[in-house]
Amino acid sequence: METNLLKILEIIKLGEKLKFEMRHSWLSNGRKESVAEHTWRVALLAILIEPYLMEKVDTSKLLKMIIIHDLVEAEAGDIPAFDTMDNHVAKEQKTTNEIKSIEKIRSILGGSLGDDLYNLWFEFENKETYEAKVANALDKLEAQIQHNEADISTWIEIEHRMSFMMGKHVEFDENLKLLKNLIESEAERKLQKAGVDTTRIKNAILTK
Repeated sequence: METNLLKILEIIKLGEKLKFEMRHSWLSNGRKESVAEHTWRVALLAILIEPYLMEKVDTSKLLKMIIIHDLVEAEAGDIPAFDTMDNHVAKEQKTTNEIKSIEKIRSILGGSLGDDLYNLWFEFENKETYEAKVANALDKLEAQIQHNEADISTWIEIEHRMSFMMGKHVEFDENLKLLKNLIESEAERKLQKAGVDTTRIKNAILTK
C-alpha cells in the first residue's frame, strides 16, 4: 500500500506544475490564468450544468475526465487552440507530446489506476461517448467565458473569430447550445463595444 501511495504523491507533485503553467487567457483582475484554475472551473461548470443536460451522465466519470485531461500539460505545456487550428504540424506535435505525458503517468501509477486514467484521457480526446462530448464542450465554453471576463485588450484577432466557432462542440445537446448562445452573445457585445464589426466576422466564418 505504501508503494501505491508514493506513486500517487508523485502524480500529485506533477499536478502542482499546473498551478504555475500559464494559459493564454487573462483574468478579470489583469493577470494570466493557470491551467489549474481553468480545470477547476470546468469541473465546477460540469457540476452546475449536469442536472440540465439532455442525457444522464456518469458525473464521477465526467469529473475525472475533465481533471485528467489537462494533467498532461504539466509536462507537455499548454498550447493555445489558435496555435494548432491551421497548423497540422504543430497539432501533431502537440498530440505526440501529450500522449508521451499520459503514457508516463500510466507508467508511474501502474495497475488498474494507471490504465483507468490513460483510458479516460483518450476517451476525452476521441469524443465518442456522451461524457467525453460534454467534457470537451465545457472545456471550450469555459475558455470563452474567461475571455469574456478579461479586458478586450488581451484578445488577439483570431480570438474574435473563435468567439463564434463554438457551435460544433455543443450541437449534440440542446441546453449546451443555449449556454453557448448566452456566452457567444456576451462575447459579441464585448466586441461590438470595442468597435469590432462582428457581422463581418460571422459572415466570413459562414462563407469559409
